[in-house]
Amino acid sequence: MVKFTSSLPIVIMLAAAGLAAPQPASAAQSRTEHGDSLLIHRVQQEKDMNLPPRGLSMAQVEKTWGAPQRKLSPRGGDTKKHPQINRWEYSNFIVYFEHSHVIHAVLNTPAGNNTNPAAVN
Repeated sequence: MVKFTSSLPIVIMLAAAGLAAPQPASAAQSRTEHGDSLLIHRVQQEKDMNLPPRGLSMAQVEKTWGAPQRKLSPRGGDTKKHPQINRWEYSNFIVYFEHSHVIHAVLNTPAGNNTNPAAVN
């Protein structure tokens, strides 16, 4: 447990250390609006695409969208709380499977952190 020996409030101590420096409202608002618009744009792109819906089996995905460009190594599976997750990479999207059923499909775009999923394989 951490015990504070100073009578200064934590916020003042952080501000003195430069960690809680207030930002101009316009700069913070601009970043928030930019991030929100990127997220909205990405969600709209995903809605317009024909991505595999949740619950499809691996066989159904492969039958409908063809063979993936890459089947990445499975992760997890060591306990029931950590089921095996498989990832299949297609040219425009990545499909995530829990065991053998789709749990999520996402665009493979620079807007996300999945631009090179093979690098974490």
